[in-house]
Amino acid sequence: MTSTGFLSSAEAVTINVTAFLITLALFGVYVAALGHNPWDVYYVLYLGSFARQISVESTLTNAAPLMLTALCTAIPARAGLLVIGGEGALVVGGVATVLAGVMLVDAPFLLGVAAMGAAGALAGGLWIAFAGVLRQYRGVNETISSLLLNYIAIAVMYHLITGPMRDWDRVLKTSSWSIPDTLRVAELPFIDVHWGLAAGVVTCLLLYILMRHTTLGFSVDVLGGNPRAAQMVGLPINRMVLLCCFLGGAAAGLAGSFEVMAVHGFASESLAVGFGYAGILVAFLSRQNPAAIIVLAILLGGITASGGLLQRRFDLPDATTQVLQGLLFMVVLASNAAYGRLSVFQPARWRTV
Repeated sequence: MTSTGFLSSAEAVTINVTAFLITLALFGVYVAALGHNPWDVYYVLYLGSFARQISVESTLTNAAPLMLTALCTAIPARAGLLVIGGEGALVVGGVATVLAGVMLVDAPFLLGVAAMGAAGALAGGLWIAFAGVLRQYRGVNETISSLLLNYIAIAVMYHLITGPMRDWDRVLKTSSWSIPDTLRVAELPFIDVHWGLAAGVVTCLLLYILMRHTTLGFSVDVLGGNPRAAQMVGLPINRMVLLCCFLGGAAAGLAGSFEVMAVHGFASESLAVGFGYAGILVAFLSRQNPAAIIVLAILLGGITASGGLLQRRFDLPDATTQVLQGLLFMVVLASNAAYGRLSVFQPARWRTV
């Protein structure tokens, strides 16, 4: 890593850590206004996130889909797009996984799981690529279109699980057909966390290599940094935008696949619980770095995992952790103004020392 790259990374870490500490202070004011000791709440946040093995397992289980949905925002952002359609891509991927699963009843385990994962990734990729098509060929803002596609995806899922795909034998919860038990994905060795975590880590690392160590990744960075320069040097802008959208959507679709294959076994309203929206925060915190997404997804997963314990210990509202995430999102957005303004991280300062 060059000195400039080191200073840039140090600046990002410093600003993000400061933003997190400011968020904790603001959250402390919030819980103090509700009549609770902020230090006790912080301690319970730690207990529910990382203190015990069951807490760590819950944290990692929540982190697995966050890693993949964060990529849905991070990869297109490197090309200059703000895509917030991870929730819809996850839902579409989950539904596609169910459809593939019910057609592969007699398939061998590895073949069936691979086919279901591919179906989910393909569905999610095409779903977000459609937002890219609207942007490049019709001039539709990708933020608005991807947000609206979330609602469309959820509405389509509800239509399918209450009608054409409904499992009428399950009366307590409206859901789709179940995938075969022989194609359900088990937990990782030595820990009660499904294989979606491994898929998330591997996907983040592969996309990190693609975006940081290949000519394609360099071209995407050129496009994201200066679209006019990318056009002048003849880069295939439309294809690159669609590819980034597809890769991001495929990651979120894969998250939906593992939610079906490893967690639920069917498609239901439990697919749309906010993993896609939380992934946006992870992407912003990581500054679109796929490798950093791994660590930050675990952090956000821990905050989510501690929600139930906060509710039981302090009788706080169920949405308390969402308040914390919302505060963090606002502080992170505000902290973006600090990048490039801290003289201690400027290369020119160190060249004159």
